[in-house]
Amino acid sequence: MFQRDVMTELQRWAKKRNRKPLVLRGARQVGKTSVINEFGREFDNYLYVNLEDKNIYELFNCATDVKELLIDLFTAKGMVQNEGCTLLFIDEIQNSPQAVALLRYFYEELPQLYVVAAGSLLESLIDTHISFPVGRVEYMAMHPCSFREFLTATGNGVLRKRVEEDPLKSVAFHEKLLQLFNRYALIGGMPEVIAQYIETKDLVGLNDVFESLLNGYQDDVEKYARNHTQTGVIRHILTAGWGEAASTITLGRFAGSEYKAREMGEAFATLEKAMLLELAYPVTQTSLPLLPDRKRAPKLLWLDSGLVNYAAGIQKEVFAAKDIFNAWRGRFAEHIVAQELLTLNNRFGQKRSFWVRQKVGATAEVDFVWQHDARLIPIEVKAGHNAHLRSLHSFIDNSESCQLAVRVWSQPFSVDRVVTNAGNSFTLLNVPFYLVGFLPKCIAPYQF
Repeated sequence: MFQRDVMTELQRWAKKRNRKPLVLRGARQVGKTSVINEFGREFDNYLYVNLEDKNIYELFNCATDVKELLIDLFTAKGMVQNEGCTLLFIDEIQNSPQAVALLRYFYEELPQLYVVAAGSLLESLIDTHISFPVGRVEYMAMHPCSFREFLTATGNGVLRKRVEEDPLKSVAFHEKLLQLFNRYALIGGMPEVIAQYIETKDLVGLNDVFESLLNGYQDDVEKYARNHTQTGVIRHILTAGWGEAASTITLGRFAGSEYKAREMGEAFATLEKAMLLELAYPVTQTSLPLLPDRKRAPKLLWLDSGLVNYAAGIQKEVFAAKDIFNAWRGRFAEHIVAQELLTLNNRFGQKRSFWVRQKVGATAEVDFVWQHDARLIPIEVKAGHNAHLRSLHSFIDNSESCQLAVRVWSQPFSVDRVVTNAGNSFTLLNVPFYLVGFLPKCIAPYQF
């Protein structure tokens, strides 16, 4: 088990004065159980219970007093509760609505107890089968590993620390960082894949892990789906949808199917709850708040680019590309940037957006609009000369206050002062792929 950045967030949660039970949310196999088991080492007592265990399940379902329940859980696990802090980790909590309901009583009656809950199928059942006590729990999202975590896991922690100290001085390590990022982009961020790569350095051997992960998601379909029709629709998405990654899609007849837009929309919504994918909708405004236009076509973003590479059959193309812009007509580059943007925090419910402006005879589209604090920053994933960033110029011309934009590319970090044809000037940060995960620090020196 290598160090995950979410550990810092967990430690911050544990120090909060008005701490509530924490629900850790994320897709299957992103490492939720492993990271909590590691987190448990920091406590005097770590009590792990799994509600797939019938005995544990019955204890929760029969409980009327959480203080007595805690004693019973220690007894059932054959453990003696020592003096000091106790972390209770309730795994597979979706198996017991009663356990979910008891979280509020842990909060109210045992505030000194640290409680974390998670579950491999939890996401797909929230809002339909189970409901968490409002105001009595808090949430944290967990994603596949970021490039920052990949650096640490592969023995490049010193390099990561140097970049974190001052990302703008990364130019000296550009070639090495770009090589490492390209390898990360190829294999993705699923912890099991990274762990095997570290052990064997065998890229071909990783395909067995990818296949196992995909089969696991397929096996869960019956648990996700509400009926036979939705089972078929979800299976189609999990089979044909990988090839549509980073594409603007239409729901009706998606990926050559005969399914209607309503059927497809319900299936996509189910897979979004499972955090396997996201439909990123466009926005048309250039200031906050961001309001997605759901009447327009969304872009399909999957949880992990490594899985996309394998399932869409583009591994060789990505591996052979000297510049990842050249892989998959640029869609691959956009997808890996989307994945890195999601890792910038662990807030649950954050969405990625892109910007569109349509007028007669012309269409402008900016790949991402990223909210940083109270500011909106347009991001283009594009190589080439600044004059080719017409959509970015259009965004600036339509904005009343935006004076900073980001272009992600494969070249070293640089800064340009750009003037649009309309006479509006802005600062353009040219950010190499490997610095997307360090964006907050990259933009810090620039006033906008």
